[in-house]
Amino acid sequence: MRSLMRRVLLDTRYLIVGFPTAVIGFVLLVTGLAAGIGTAVVWIGVPILVGTLMVARGFADSERGWLSDVLGRPAVRPRYKPAPAGAGRFRRMVNPMTSGQSWLDLLHGILVFPFAIVSFVITVVFWAIPLFSLTFPFYGWIMVNTDGTTLAEILGFGDGYWPNTIFYLVLGVVGTVVLPFAVRGAAMLRAGLGRALLTSVAELRERIEDLSEGRAAAVSAEANALRKLERDIHDGPQQRLVSLAMELSRAQRQLQKDPEAAQATIGQAITATRETLDELRALSRGIAPPILADRGLAPALAALAGRCTVPVELDIQVDRRFNAAVENAIYYVVAETLTNIAKHSRATVCTIQLSHASNTLMLTIGDDGVGGAHVAKGHGLAGLADRLRAIDGELVVNSPDGGPTVIVAEVPCV
Repeated sequence: MRSLMRRVLLDTRYLIVGFPTAVIGFVLLVTGLAAGIGTAVVWIGVPILVGTLMVARGFADSERGWLSDVLGRPAVRPRYKPAPAGAGRFRRMVNPMTSGQSWLDLLHGILVFPFAIVSFVITVVFWAIPLFSLTFPFYGWIMVNTDGTTLAEILGFGDGYWPNTIFYLVLGVVGTVVLPFAVRGAAMLRAGLGRALLTSVAELRERIEDLSEGRAAAVSAEANALRKLERDIHDGPQQRLVSLAMELSRAQRQLQKDPEAAQATIGQAITATRETLDELRALSRGIAPPILADRGLAPALAALAGRCTVPVELDIQVDRRFNAAVENAIYYVVAETLTNIAKHSRATVCTIQLSHASNTLMLTIGDDGVGGAHVAKGHGLAGLADRLRAIDGELVVNSPDGGPTVIVAEVPCV
């Protein structure tokens, strides 16, 4: 109830206060535009047009601030194109005329006028109905009493006071119920124009920048993963294979002279071959584990928890499959985080919870270790943040010194 009343008051403020603002803006902008165009041939109109565009920008910024309250989202202000470096005085002066958003601001300041009138009238009418109707028993009594009506007539025995009172009370109740919807509709009518002309370009630009950042993060995460894989192969299986080749060469030389020594060398080579295969399997699990592709997140995360040297409490609240990129990202975050916990946290227990709500997968990993983890560049968690950003996900780390550590990953999905 309180949030509904707050919404009605915010919308009412937007429409009532915005009406005189829209009127003043309309007069100034239309006058400035007409004067600027009319005198443009003698160049006097150029600074007038520039000034008009700057005035329109001021009114547009005010509207954007109100839109933040009405639409319930952060205010979005477009970046106006600055003048080129080294531009002359005249070029800097006319720079607002080269920005498309400046003309959209001017267009909004003119077009919003009829919208402001309609929304203002709707707001005043639908506020007046419940206010005047619900107070009729008071001012109606005063009107009747000052008219010389007797007490009997006031009580309804002669005049139609009580039937009128009941009618107005019912009308007031109905008006009170309809008021939030009418005011909200009027606010959205005006706000829709403002959003289309004042923030849509900025929102589109922000979306493009987010996609660009996501693509760059994906490329960076993939490059880091490839470098890590190359380093792991070089430090592990490659060295083992070189050693295996040397052992087999030694066994080949020993085969004629000392068969028993050759037999022992071959046995060591077989052991080294198995160890190399185990290491290659461990590396492949970090890339595309078969259990994840075949059975989904729950079994794959259970397998990771089972291999971790720190006891893991697993709470998986999803039982369906998701996009392969989403599943791979969640798996990779869990695998890397468990590795970091085992190596650095000195934790005695770790908890993993995976849930799905409102088209979002939420992964929460906690431990009782020493803390100190963060996503600064150069640290392992930075790569996880980049990997999630590539699929519009987000990584939040809360790890004060001394612990505990809580890592939350949110990934949009359908």
